[in-house]
Amino acid sequence: MSKQNLETLFTQEVHNKYLVFNTLFSRLPYDKMTNIGTLMPFLHDKAKQGFEGGLTPKEIINSFFERYTNIKTEKEKIDLLFRFITYIERQVVLFDSVEDAAFEKLNATNTKGTLASIMALASQHDKVEEVKEKLKNFKVRVVFTAHPTQFYPNSVLRIIQDLEACIATNDINAIDALLQQLGKTPFINDEQPTPVQEAQSIIFYLRHVYYEAIGALHDLIYNDILDENEAFRSIIDLGFWPGGDRDGNPFVTAEISKKVAQELRTNILKCYYNHFKDIRRRFTFKGVIPLLDKINNRIYTNMFGLNNDLTAAELLAALAEVRDKMVSNHNSMFLGELDRFIRRVKLFGMHFASLDIRQDSSIHEAVFQAVVSKYKVSEKPYAEWSHEEKVAFLTNNDITVNEDEFEDPLVKDTFKTIKAIKEIQTKNGEKACHRYIISNSTSSCSVLEVLAMFKFCGIEEINVDIVPLFETIEGLDTARQSMSELYNLEYYKKQLKYRSDFQTIMLGFSDGTKDGGYIKANWEIYKAKENLTAVSMENGINVVFFDGRGGPPARGGGKTHQFYASQGPSIANNEIQITIQGQTISSMYGSKPQAIFNFEQLLSAGVINDIFTDDKSLISKQERDLIEELAEVGGKKYLELKNHPLFVSYLEHKSPLKYYGKTKIGSRPSKRNTSSQLKLSDLRAIPFVGSWSQLKQNVPGFFGFGTALQSKIDEGKLEELKDLFENSLYFKTLMQNSMMALSKTYFPLTSYMKNDPIYGEFWNILYEEQQRSITNMLLVSGQKLLMETDPISMMSVEYRENIVLPLLAIQQYALQEVEENSDENAKTVFEKMVTRSLFGNINASRNSA
Repeated sequence: MSKQNLETLFTQEVHNKYLVFNTLFSRLPYDKMTNIGTLMPFLHDKAKQGFEGGLTPKEIINSFFERYTNIKTEKEKIDLLFRFITYIERQVVLFDSVEDAAFEKLNATNTKGTLASIMALASQHDKVEEVKEKLKNFKVRVVFTAHPTQFYPNSVLRIIQDLEACIATNDINAIDALLQQLGKTPFINDEQPTPVQEAQSIIFYLRHVYYEAIGALHDLIYNDILDENEAFRSIIDLGFWPGGDRDGNPFVTAEISKKVAQELRTNILKCYYNHFKDIRRRFTFKGVIPLLDKINNRIYTNMFGLNNDLTAAELLAALAEVRDKMVSNHNSMFLGELDRFIRRVKLFGMHFASLDIRQDSSIHEAVFQAVVSKYKVSEKPYAEWSHEEKVAFLTNNDITVNEDEFEDPLVKDTFKTIKAIKEIQTKNGEKACHRYIISNSTSSCSVLEVLAMFKFCGIEEINVDIVPLFETIEGLDTARQSMSELYNLEYYKKQLKYRSDFQTIMLGFSDGTKDGGYIKANWEIYKAKENLTAVSMENGINVVFFDGRGGPPARGGGKTHQFYASQGPSIANNEIQITIQGQTISSMYGSKPQAIFNFEQLLSAGVINDIFTDDKSLISKQERDLIEELAEVGGKKYLELKNHPLFVSYLEHKSPLKYYGKTKIGSRPSKRNTSSQLKLSDLRAIPFVGSWSQLKQNVPGFFGFGTALQSKIDEGKLEELKDLFENSLYFKTLMQNSMMALSKTYFPLTSYMKNDPIYGEFWNILYEEQQRSITNMLLVSGQKLLMETDPISMMSVEYRENIVLPLLAIQQYALQEVEENSDENAKTVFEKMVTRSLFGNINASRNSA
């Protein structure tokens, strides 16, 4: 479909419907919100004109009150601003619902990346059998994380889902009722959620979206693509971090992990119970009903915890008995329905999604320090041992650990967690909890320490994949050396052999970008994948890369399908594994059509990489050298910014950074260290990236790119850059994702800071690089507008930014008041205003953190 037709379709299905429903919305009699809908356009226009005219947020807000209201007191003024915030939050929900309801129509003509398009392409090029073979051996794993980027409470998420359904059918009465419900539904949590509550929030999607979506995709693949008698294996797996991710979250314990594993088990049994009703409705035959009743009773009693004795193998055996009777005695009637159910049980077992355990390597070091001290292994502290001494101890020592002998609760719980993994596997199956991820892995010892903990707990057969996570620039640089050492260690070879010679390695985009800047981090990750692929192949190991990706480009997000399709043959392509979180779950995988579409995109990316590789996925020596030079210049420019004495201070005093921890959306603290002094190393990626997004500066998504391009343009290499953009899919994806980040920048919002006596110079550094990046990216790409090749996304971004502009003005106004107001009581009120304003801005961006 042409760009013009896409724009027309968006206007019809999103723009026009939103205007109609927003008019309805603006006239509803919400508590204390009378006339807000009437005043909102005036506040928007004041903000737009004011920012473009260089006014400060305080000047804009005060001017609005003087011209359009009769409000005189400060209390009335603050009350109205809070009502504006409440109103805009709900406008964002309405737009989300309208846009998501139009998803299938907007993507109906976008067949690129679907399984149907892949099979059509395969048929044209006589590669159908190659595609089938790839699908038989390829896998996608999507891992839901506990990272707090979903600012909608569950009650609002339910309303969004209902609104989508009603908007799709234009049920105006139901929409009216839901908008009234929305107006009276709180958007904020009274208390911080617990890890179990976080898990339950995401399990909602497992039950109501992914059970059907992933099941339907496997039905499609096994019924329509693969050969009829092909043995079943899961092609899409689900992973789960809430309740297992301990990295920086003191509230996740061994007991919490066991509770979450039980929640997953209970909820998959609920899915089976509801699905099995359809089977019983059809299989009303002699000799079959007693078998069905027995199965139903086992599912029911296990679902409610009356028994915990049903295994996936037992359920499959009972279903196989039913199937045999249907084939032999009842002409295979309704066999397709039974096979669909059997396929679900093979997919989800008793675990639904695999619970990953994650902890930071520094915690493991502390654990071994305690072990060395408790059992008098050495008088020298473990941290002072040489690398060789650590390896010898970790691979040869046979200590039996009793966790109750330790006083430190963290040490005690670390060993309890190891034992909990075994307990969860015994109850729910091996796939229920079979990966241990080590954040901030620094050497081979990071992996060996985890293996040693299993051994010290008396577990000899370790049915767990130990997954190092390399995330800093330094960690990426030494990753090959670390893995090479492990691969050549007899002790680790034995464990790999036990795990079928598969090694999963996780690479973190977020901390890499925070550490080295956008272009440098992405290139270092690409090279690390190449190096790790090479060293794994040399040692006969099948390596699988697990990418820790957030929503925005700064955290590895953006055009995910295109990103994976751009990775050439020098990078292992056994599986695609990614994390998805918060807003990404609801905005890209939040409904069955969205989930199926995006899962298919990932599957097709893996197939394209192997079978339909073209020259654009290959990076020549000349292109590689040019990208390397760009990465070095861009990394140096970002490093200069990171080392600027005002870098952390600017975020702390000029952004909403410190208010993220007050939003009560996640159980995990917003920074790793509890000390009062803020350090960059302690900052988690979500508030770090999110704060730049709130400022509409998005520094982690572009900074250094513009300077890097300029350096080559100054050398007379503009044509080479244009060729690189045109012929290298990797570089094109890299730049397009950065252009997406730039499309969400709006420096007029903070232009008042350029005159700040402390931070003015720093603001100008950011602004100049933003302008330089936009100018040079448009020049190299040959485009006139950012994102002009993706008109629907561009229009969506513009619309969302337009909706929240008044909210941004209110947030900046509140930040100014916090900084300048000497009244402590007033400061408290404005700090609350900043915190409340985070919700609508984050939700509107959809991938801002």
